[in-house]
Amino acid sequence: MTKIIMSGCSGRMGRVITDIVKEDADSEIVAGVDVFDDGKMDYPVFNNFSDVNVEADVIIDFSSPKVLDSLLAYAESHNTPIVLCTTGFSPEQLETINEYSKKVAILKSANMSLGINTIIQLLKTATSVFSPNGFDIEIVEQHHHNKLDAPSGTALALADAINEAADGQYEYVYDRSQVRQKRDAKELGISAVRAGSIPGTHEVIFAGQDELIEIKHIAYSRSIFGNGAVSAAKFLSGKPAGMYDMADVIEATIK
Repeated sequence: MTKIIMSGCSGRMGRVITDIVKEDADSEIVAGVDVFDDGKMDYPVFNNFSDVNVEADVIIDFSSPKVLDSLLAYAESHNTPIVLCTTGFSPEQLETINEYSKKVAILKSANMSLGINTIIQLLKTATSVFSPNGFDIEIVEQHHHNKLDAPSGTALALADAINEAADGQYEYVYDRSQVRQKRDAKELGISAVRAGSIPGTHEVIFAGQDELIEIKHIAYSRSIFGNGAVSAAKFLSGKPAGMYDMADVIEATIK
């Protein structure tokens, strides 16, 4: 049984993970940390980490960069690993996270979906085959009309995985409206669609002469990120200090 402290338990993802763990026989949320507590949780909720008096195997954090200092201090003093799902950290905070990973196990990922992280591994293999053979590569991502950023962080993560496998040869191209010229072989096009209530959709296209390969992922709900976070928590429990990512979780699953 993996005992979890849920940081950001009253937020949208905190509630999603709470519901997931209720149905999971191998994990349990023993405490939450959040500035807001509506009294509806089945576990004690503390306003900050300095008040937590419950022992746990791992922390899942879906909160705010403002919580980082108290989160890391608690994790170090209690030797509790952290699944760090919060985004928006400053460069200085990212440096602090890296320093603390020398003292405690930290798994950090901007996207906790097992599907997306498995696709990232597939893309590296596909790129190593298709890129040297002249295939063009494009990414098309679609989201609902309320999403503010474009392209999505996940689209950029997919592009980075492709470029890493290609030794950084590709230039990201977001708009071709200002030029009239043939597509360069080392362009990596990234297109964003914002409309209606489209669920988060990411499609990678490898287009060669007379053949087309498409790798596609659709996120129908936030539960995919919650499931990934719980899987990561089970993986990270008991791990030695270090920086981990979802690729480590996937590798352990394959083994």
